[in-house]
Amino acid sequence: MSDPNLPLDIIKKMRGVINAFYLNHETMEELRDEEATVRSTMNIDVANEGFNEALQREKVICILKDPRFRPPPEPTVILRADNGTLMGTEVFPHTAKEYQSRTDVIWLSDGFVVFPEIRADKQEYFIMPPVSFPELNPDNGCKDVVSCSPSPTSDMIIKKNYKMEDNPKLATILVAYNII
Repeated sequence: MSDPNLPLDIIKKMRGVINAFYLNHETMEELRDEEATVRSTMNIDVANEGFNEALQREKVICILKDPRFRPPPEPTVILRADNGTLMGTEVFPHTAKEYQSRTDVIWLSDGFVVFPEIRADKQEYFIMPPVSFPELNPDNGCKDVVSCSPSPTSDMIIKKNYKMEDNPKLATILVAYNII
């Protein structure tokens, strides 16, 4: 990579980014321990697969963002049965019309639907999958790019470790990549 700061510079210029910085190893280890303990408010296991992918990358950038930041390109939370079947998915304003007239979904919130006819064999899991981040790509020296949302408790750890205010309108996203 010709300019090692290019990925960070690209992210810092995005709309809605309040701050962006590389996470240090100690914080990543603390987050690894925290993410292993996360459960949903409905006491359903949560697997942050996006975070687990980020751990496998050379560089991890933390973004502190406000509501002006662009929506993710694909769902950041899904509900999956232990047999692999999709039981629910995050819905965005631009995808809501796909579900509004359907009679085979239940809206858990304005941003999440479940498919009640789909059943797990034994257990269901909330999955936070790795999400693409098209702004970082081979043209700017990045490969194997993934983004993810840390759990609310991991978000708090990041804000505490980096002395950021605990403002509910501000959230963190992690973007991880390998250097070409």
